[in-house]
Amino acid sequence: MRNIILPEPLVFEWDSGNLNKNLIKHTISKDEAEQTFVNENLIWNDERHSNEEVRYNLVGLTDADKILFISFTVRKSKVRIISARPADKKERKIYEEEI
Repeated sequence: MRNIILPEPLVFEWDSGNLNKNLIKHTISKDEAEQTFVNENLIWNDERHSNEEVRYNLVGLTDADKILFISFTVRKSKVRIISARPADKKERKIYEEEI
């Protein structure tokens, strides 16, 4: 399912508005969201939301074994997380079947 090569070194860039939004709305910290990129994950293009720039979706595992859904883009060799939330039932099933 992976069809993107992440930039190396893996550097994250956060929009100040999104940084706290994920914590307040979904109780997902910046560190938890970033952990999913280095732990086991699935990544695919998000063609539905890629009107102005290429976006990707990731379903991955945190160090605390939470399965998260992440929406992100890559800008100037930096990963920019747009949204992070707990994976829903369908996303968890896909992750568990693929990994």
